[in-house]
Amino acid sequence: MVPAPIRTLTTVDEARALVREARQAGRRVALVPTMGALHAGHAALVRTALEEADLVIASIFVNPMQFGPHEDLDRYPRTPDADLAALADLGVTAAFMPTVDEMYPDGGRSATLVTAGHLGTVLEGRSRPGHFDGVLTVVTKLLSIVTPDVAVFGEKDGQQLFLVRRMVRDLDLPVRVIGVPTVREPDGLALSSRNRLLQAGERDDALALSRALRAAGKAADRGVEAMLAAAQAVFQDETGVRLDYLAVVDPRTFLGASDDHHGPVQVLVAARVGTVRLIDNAVFTIP
Repeated sequence: MVPAPIRTLTTVDEARALVREARQAGRRVALVPTMGALHAGHAALVRTALEEADLVIASIFVNPMQFGPHEDLDRYPRTPDADLAALADLGVTAAFMPTVDEMYPDGGRSATLVTAGHLGTVLEGRSRPGHFDGVLTVVTKLLSIVTPDVAVFGEKDGQQLFLVRRMVRDLDLPVRVIGVPTVREPDGLALSSRNRLLQAGERDDALALSRALRAAGKAADRGVEAMLAAAQAVFQDETGVRLDYLAVVDPRTFLGASDDHHGPVQVLVAARVGTVRLIDNAVFTIP
């Protein structure tokens, strides 16, 4: 069966017009925000969106506001033709692909920011100052443009998902945020658009992140400190991997979990494999 043609929207007005048509027809709308370079993890987001709504819009926008001055904005993979073909195959109605100037008319950045507060300055936010302010600002703009009933995000970006959910709650935004479990390769590597930047031999090194999470999970019955020690031990012999951070938090607050914590905990890890920075996380239960 030949997939239906996908509509490509490049302006805010085009996106709003499509949503207006859908609302007049009584259709539910879902948004899947992406930065492109789509993979099977994105496909899982789209499939979830298709179950939740009649009209699915996937945005493809490499947001400069969430990249620092020495980060990989220019290197970030861009595959628009392949992305559009993949979205059409999945049954997505439209792709919103604005230019930087369309999203940020005043010189490529927004003077008005949605700030993430203290929790935007720890873990990923400490390594990437201002990152989450850029994320929350662009997500707010996308939600304002598309006004979806549901917005679908991946659980791999655990801190991002927490902050987006908190922002939606705090600002009383009329959207339901859905998190989709991380999609992994058979050997455990979390799918990421940045994986394609790994050089020969570095992919095996990248498995240290998922191995560390598994090690932490096996130590969960001995408490938080044991989980951290087990995960850190994985990196001791990994000469090709530079650990950025490793943390165990309470997923309800995203604050560090104490050693006497019982119940769900989220283990988060970030590391640099060669020149590529990767993140991963998993949730376990301390009995």
